[in-house]
Amino acid sequence: MEPARTKARGTQGRNTKAALIPALRGGVCERRSIKIGKKYIQGFVLKLGSKNLMVLRGAKGYVMCGYLNMAVANKFKDIAVKIIGVSTIEEALKSKVHSCSYRALKIGIRQGQPVKEVLKVIA
Repeated sequence: MEPARTKARGTQGRNTKAALIPALRGGVCERRSIKIGKKYIQGFVLKLGSKNLMVLRGAKGYVMCGYLNMAVANKFKDIAVKIIGVSTIEEALKSKVHSCSYRALKIGIRQGQPVKEVLKVIA
């Protein structure tokens, strides 16, 4: 069996195309590059049971779904933002901040802020 790869092929420079990680073909995992201004963030969705684990990762921090733990993000001093009630990257981009880490608060991210604004800060 081939080891899992961490990069999807053919996704650089594309704004809306989704790519499946080769070792997880069949719709289990999705990786997408999303253009924010002149920079890109990476969107990841992992299908788990009836729900999805979703992360939008920028150079300075990340937006996470409710599956992930804010207490751990604070412990590691991450710039982290939690959103809830989303299953797709599209839904995440339309959502608002549910909660955020102490470091995110220090750089001006607040509860209720649109995720698209947050992505400009963490990209």
